[in-house]
Parts: sequence; C-alpha cells; structure tokens
Amino acid sequence: MNQPMTITRNDFNQWMVPVFAPANFILVRGEGSRVWDQQGKEYIDFAGGIAVNALGHAHPVAIQALTEQAQKLWHIGNGYTNEPVLRLAKQLTDSTFAEKVFFANSGAEANEAALKLARKYGNDSGVEGKNQIVAFNNAFHGRTLFTVTAGGQPKYSQDFAPLPEGIQHVAYNDLNAAAAVINDQTCAVIVEPIQGEGGVLPADVEFLKGLRELCDRHNALLIFDEVQTGVGRTGALYAYMNTDVVPDVLTTAKALGGGFPIGAMLTTDALAKVLTVGSHGTTYGGNPLACAVANAVFDYINSPEVLEGVKARHQQFVAGIEAINAKYPVFSQVRGEGLLIGCVLKDEYAGQAKQVTNLAAEEGLLALVAGTDVVRFTPSLIIPEADIIEGLQRFERAVARLVK
Repeated sequence: MNQPMTITRNDFNQWMVPVFAPANFILVRGEGSRVWDQQGKEYIDFAGGIAVNALGHAHPVAIQALTEQAQKLWHIGNGYTNEPVLRLAKQLTDSTFAEKVFFANSGAEANEAALKLARKYGNDSGVEGKNQIVAFNNAFHGRTLFTVTAGGQPKYSQDFAPLPEGIQHVAYNDLNAAAAVINDQTCAVIVEPIQGEGGVLPADVEFLKGLRELCDRHNALLIFDEVQTGVGRTGALYAYMNTDVVPDVLTTAKALGGGFPIGAMLTTDALAKVLTVGSHGTTYGGNPLACAVANAVFDYINSPEVLEGVKARHQQFVAGIEAINAKYPVFSQVRGEGLLIGCVLKDEYAGQAKQVTNLAAEEGLLALVAGTDVVRFTPSLIIPEADIIEGLQRFERAVARLVK
C-alpha cells in the first residue's frame, strides 16, 4: 500500500485550475466553531464555509445521519426514488408555502431549475414573447451560464459571451426602476431578500411587496433566491417569512445540508406541472446520502430554540462590532439579519475588506468579504457565546493592525 503523500499549499498552484486564491494554510480538522490547520494553529470560524456550516463542524446530528445512511444506500439515479428524499420533501413542504420540491446539488443548480421553470412557464402561457427575466444589479445567483447572466455582476459574466438573452438588470431596492421594465413579456423576477455576495444588503420590505404586486399584475413568477438567507440564517426559517411576501418559487442550498452538497427549488402544485417528465433533470440531485444529512440538519435548525438563538447571537455580534468600532472607527455601518452580517468599511478604508480578513486569519479568525468594502460574517447558527467573544477579540486585534 502506498504511503499517504505529504500535501502542501504549493500543491494547489501545481495541480488546480487557478479559479481560486485560497489562504496560504490548509485546514485539516474542525469541531464546533473552531478549526485547525496542518501546523496545529487554531482558528475561530466566522466564515462557516460561506453560510454552509450551519451546525458548525462535525456536529453529531449530521455525522450520525451520514454514517447511518452510508451503510444503507448511497446512490440509485433518478429512475428510482428513495426514502430520505421523500422525507426531506415532506419537511420542506410542511414548513414553507411550497407544495413541490426539485432537488439538485448546489444553489446554482437550484436557480438554474427556477429560471428554466420560469422560461417554460412563459413559453407555455400563450403570450407571445413572454420570456423576459428581470434581475438586479450586484445580485449573485450562481456560476452556470444562465445563473451568472442573471447575476448582476458583469465581472463574473463578461468573459463568457455570448450570454443568454432576455435578462434585464435594474437597481436593487428601486421599485420605480423595476416597474419601468416589468411588463406582460416578463416571465419572472428573481431577487435575493438580502444580497449576500453583493454586500450583505437587505431588501426593503416595501420593495419586495411592490415586486409581488407587479408580478401578480403581469402574470410573472416571483423567484426568491434564498441560497444564502435560507435555513435559519436570518433567524426565520426562510427570509421571506420576515416580510409577509410569499414568492412563487424559492431556491435553497448552502445551510440545507450543513456542509453536504445539496440544493432545492421549492414551488406550488400549479407551477410544478409546468415541468413534465424529461423536461429537466439531474443525476445526483436528491441522492440518499445528501437527503439523509439534510433531513437531520433541517430538523435540528427548524426549532424555536435554534431560530431564537440566531436572533440573540445577532445582537451579541452587533454589540461587539460596535464596541470595536467605537475604539477603531473603520466601519460606516453594520447591516444584515440574524447571522448574515456585513461590516461596511468607511470611505477612507474602501477596498480593504480582503486586507482585514487576511489580518484576521493571522490572528486566528476566519471571516469573509462581500465585495471589496464589506467584511462578512456567516458563522454556525449555534456558535457558542464564548467563541463569539473570543472571535471578536481576535477581530479587534486585526482591525487595530489595519488602523496602525
């Protein structure tokens, strides 16, 4: 048997397609909200795998679900169904507006399914040219050609032209701009209740209500991309529940599997009928392993204790960040909901969000950016209070270094 090879960070540059620029350390182990690198250095995790590790690392509930299912059935393909996928579909439909679910492996795939559903809905409507999609500047919906075009960040899409047509972008939170372009040719409007990658920017409730009215008036589908905001991240099970606005289609991924890849598109009975046998599909989507883990993770999060705990932790984070900012005034505002938090840098520190997270890593804290001017925290939904306190102390040291 071969000896296990020694792996170093340089091997990434050697063997990997260079679409990422990972940190110069390699993480090898995690427990709760702490992780360790190859050298044994410990970090507190405020990044949460980009809002994925909703129960932190190596949570017993997820481990038990995975290991139990791993001894039974891994994959059978979509010519057959399985028990975990049906249980998960029941949990999702019982807990939301939805009546039908399509499972995929990622947020991009969930959004791809939603956009394809919308196009087919428009094409089946009998209204000529009803194929236009309205999306928003600075949005992020994934990296497939369709979803990256729907995303409102040309830096991610312009190199891959020609792009799919019929997608128009307007300013986020600007209802008048949306009203000017939504018409009877619109088949869908896709929006994030909080723009995550776009800077942790919450939608005004009146804006979302206005989009709902415009979609109703023009017989267009309202799609909520809740890939980042879903499964407890905002303190509600899904962010739409904070707004009194119910979408026609909702996409969910990230936290749904707590670290195991899974995504889903949720919709109503009436709209699900638009997609018929063979009109869309996936090989891995809804596989028993992913669904078994997601069942356990979703069930654990979908409880008053966890969801109320997210709101309490939000207050603790904001108070801690504001205390740091009182000493070292580098942030113009702290925004977001629940444990999707954005610290917006003042103009004099514009463009330095990555510098802050690099310094934080040196101090033993994992954090994210959301664009060049916002430091983003998306930790475990059940991160212990002690880890929040210690993590913010490390963050303060990083901010102090930035100022100096």
